[in-house]
Amino acid sequence: MRLRWRAIFFHCTLLLTAAQALPQSRSTPTTVNQFDSAVDALIKKVSPSVVQIIVTAYAPMEDSGRGNAGAVIGRQRASGSGFVIDTDGYIVTNAHVVNGAQRVEIILPPLNSDGSLSTALSARIDTVPARIVGIAQEKDLALLKIENTKLPVLPLASYRDVRQGHAVFAFGSPEGLRNSITHGLVSAVARQLDPDSPLIYIQTDAPINPGNSGGPLVNLNGEVIGVNTFILSQSGGNEGLGFAIPSATVRTVYRQLKQFGHLRRQEIGIGIQTITSAMAAGLKLGQKYGVIVSDVLPGSPAEAAGLMVGDILVSIDGQPADNLPTVNYYFLLRDSSQKVQVTVLRGTAQETFNVAAVEENIDQLVSLADPNRNLVPELGIIGVEIDKKTAPMLQGLRDPYGIVVTARVSGSTPTVPLVPGDVIRSLNTTPMTTLERLRAALKTIGPGGAVVLQVQREGKLIYVPFTLE
Repeated sequence: MRLRWRAIFFHCTLLLTAAQALPQSRSTPTTVNQFDSAVDALIKKVSPSVVQIIVTAYAPMEDSGRGNAGAVIGRQRASGSGFVIDTDGYIVTNAHVVNGAQRVEIILPPLNSDGSLSTALSARIDTVPARIVGIAQEKDLALLKIENTKLPVLPLASYRDVRQGHAVFAFGSPEGLRNSITHGLVSAVARQLDPDSPLIYIQTDAPINPGNSGGPLVNLNGEVIGVNTFILSQSGGNEGLGFAIPSATVRTVYRQLKQFGHLRRQEIGIGIQTITSAMAAGLKLGQKYGVIVSDVLPGSPAEAAGLMVGDILVSIDGQPADNLPTVNYYFLLRDSSQKVQVTVLRGTAQETFNVAAVEENIDQLVSLADPNRNLVPELGIIGVEIDKKTAPMLQGLRDPYGIVVTARVSGSTPTVPLVPGDVIRSLNTTPMTTLERLRAALKTIGPGGAVVLQVQREGKLIYVPFTLE
C-alpha cells in the first residue's frame, strides 16, 4: 500500500509543471487538485481537435456454419480515431483505419469539448464526409480532408525532446467510445520491433485498445508526440504494450501526402540490413553492430560510384549511419539536389563516395493513367504499362517490362497488399507485360484461386501471395 501511494504521488508530481504551462483554474491546496487542474487544462486544449472516424466498406461476412465463409459480402462499418493537423481541415489517422473504405465520415467533437458532465451527456452529434487525400501504407499513415469545418489544430512535438519516463495521454475512441482519454508513461522512445525494418515507434503503457488507432499520443503541453497505431496483446485488449508513430515521421508524411498524395523519397540504389552477431561471425566482420550494404542494384548510382555489397555504412552526408531506421529516415527527409556523401568501412579502411540521388517520379506516371482504361478491378489498382515512354521515369528497374501501380482504388480489396510504386513483373511465374494480359490472367484464375505476384518494391524483388476474391 505504501508503494502504491508513492507511485500516485510520483505521477502527480510529474504533472505539476503542466499546471504552470497550461491555463490555470483557481489555486488549490493539494497536490491531487493541482494534478486535476493540469489534466483539465490539457483536455480542454486537446479534445476539440480529436475526431472519431467511421469507415464503411464491403467485406466477407462471418461463417454461417455451413462452410461458406466469405461467400457472402456485406456492408460493414468500423471506427478509428484521428486529429486535426491543419486549419484547412486536414486530419491525420492510420492507413489501416481507412484501407478499403467505400465511405469515410468524421464525427466532430462536441462544441466546447472540455471533459465536463454536460459535454459528455450531450446528444448532439455532428457528422461530416471526408475524402482520402493520400495513404502511406508502408508508414501506416493516412491524410483525410473535411470541408467547411474549422477545428483547432494540434501541434506536433519535437521528437528529439521525447524522453523515456515522460508522462503521456492517449486520446481517441477505443471500442467506439468517443472522446476517451488514458494516461501512462513513455516506455521507450525508439522501439524497433524488426531489425530489418526502417520503422521505429514510441512505446507506451498508456492503455490503448481497438478504436484508438490514429488518435494522438500527447505530452503534458498538449503536443502530439505520436500517432497511436497498434498494441502487442495475447488477449486482444490492452496489456501495457502500446506503440505510436513518432511525430517526426508524422510531420514528413503529412507534408508529402498533402503536396503529392503519396510519399516521395530519394534513393541511391542499395539494399541495407542490420548487422547481427550471427552475420558478423559468418561474414567475419570487424564489428557486431551497424548497417551493411546487402545489395547494389545494377545500373544504379551506387554501382556507378563504386559502392559494393559487404560495405559497412559509417556516415551519410556526415551524419552517423549506425542503425537502419536512421539511414532510412534520413533518405525520407532528404531533398537536396547535391550528391550524397557516403562513407563506408571496407575491410579495415574507410572510403568515401559521392553518389547521385534519384527519385522515382510517380507523379508523371499518375498523369498518364486513365481511371477507367487503367483499372485492374480484381487487384483494386490503377496500373501503367512500362514501355519506352514510361521506363525513363523509373529508376532501378530490373527489367524494362511490367505494370506500375500508380494508385489504390478507394474501396478496393484490402487483402491484396500492393502499394503505389510497386512494379508487377509476373503472375504465377508468367511475365506480365500489358494490362490486357494481367486482366486476362486474373479472369482465368477466378475467385478463390491462388495468386502469387512477383513485385519489385523499392528496388527489391518480393513475392506477394493472396487468394483472389
